[in-house]
Amino acid sequence: MDKSFKSLNTDVIFVENYCQLSQKISSYGSNFLFVVDENTAKMVRPLPEPNVVLKSGENYKNFNSIVKILKKAADKHLSRETVFIAFGGGVICDLTAFAASVFMRGAKLTLIPTTLLSMVDAALGGKTGFDFNDSKNLIGTFYPANEVIICPDTLISLSDQEFKNGLAEVLKHALLSIDDKLYVTLVENKEKILNRDIEILDELIRLSLKVKNDFISQDPKETKNIRQALNLGHTFGHALETHTHFSAWSHGEAVAWGVGRAIETGVKLGITTPEFAHGVNKLFCYFNFDFNYRLDRSEWQDFQLQLLKDKKRSNKLINFVLLKGQGEYVLQSVDFELIKDVVLKKALY
Repeated sequence: MDKSFKSLNTDVIFVENYCQLSQKISSYGSNFLFVVDENTAKMVRPLPEPNVVLKSGENYKNFNSIVKILKKAADKHLSRETVFIAFGGGVICDLTAFAASVFMRGAKLTLIPTTLLSMVDAALGGKTGFDFNDSKNLIGTFYPANEVIICPDTLISLSDQEFKNGLAEVLKHALLSIDDKLYVTLVENKEKILNRDIEILDELIRLSLKVKNDFISQDPKETKNIRQALNLGHTFGHALETHTHFSAWSHGEAVAWGVGRAIETGVKLGITTPEFAHGVNKLFCYFNFDFNYRLDRSEWQDFQLQLLKDKKRSNKLINFVLLKGQGEYVLQSVDFELIKDVVLKKALY
C-alpha cells in the first residue's frame, strides 16, 4: 500500500529502508546542499558533497548556524534550483528550511527527518526558524518543503529520550484527532511502540501526520485560529524549556507537561470535564510522562517572563489551547493568577 500523500505543496514520501532512502538521495544528482549535524553525519558515509555539518542540539539553533549554511551555498555558487536537503531532527529541519527560504528568495527544499519528533511535527507544515534573544523560534518563515521523506528505519538507533520526545507529539495529536484511531493504536500497542516495532511505528507516524495535515491544510499560515490547535501544551512547554535553559527538560517532555497544565487549566475554567482530564492523565502516564511536576514559587518570576515572550500573547493575557474533549479544542486567554495556580507547588500554609 502506498502511504505517500500530498500536504499543501509538499510531497510526503514513505520509504521502507535505508537502501530506498539512499536511492532517493542519489536521484538529486549533484545540484544539492546536504545539511546534517554531528550525530546524523555518522549515519551517512561517505557524506554527499557539498555538505554542512552543524553542532548538535537546541543551543545551536541560532543565527550563526543559518549563516554557516548560507555561506556554504554562496561559496559553492549554488542556485535557486539547488535542493537544500536536511538530514536530521527538528533543529536541522528548521534551520535548513529557513536557510532555503531566504537563499536567493527561495531555493528548493527536501526534509529527511531522522527522529520521531521531527517526522510527526517539524518536517510537515512549512514552519521554519531559529531561537533568538532567549526566545524559542522567535525568527522564522512559512516555507513548505517540496518533499518530506519518511524512513522509520532511522528510529531504531534513537536514544530512549529522543524517542520519548516524539511520542509526546503523537499523544498530543491523538487528543486533537476527531476520531480515536490514533488514540486506540497507542493504547493497544504500547509494548510494540516502546520496542520500536517498525510496522507499528510506520502506522503511528502515518496516523499522526494525518492529524497534523488536517489542521495545516485548513490554515496554512495560522491565520484562522485552526492551526493554533497544534500548539496544545506548547505555550506552557516552551516557557519551561527556556526557563530551564533547554537543559533540564527535552522538548517532548516539556510539551507533555504543558498538556497536563492545559488540561488542569481547562478543568478549573469549567471547559474540560474531570473525566476527560483523568483519561488524558492516564494516557500520558501510561507512556511514563511526568504530569505532576510543579515549579518552586521562587521560579515564578522567570517562568512568567518566558511566558511573556510567547508569540501568542495579548497584552497581559496569554492565549492557550484548551480541550473540551477529544478533538474539541478552544483558544482561551488565561490570566496569570490561574497560570500560577497550575504550575507552582502549593504553599504549605
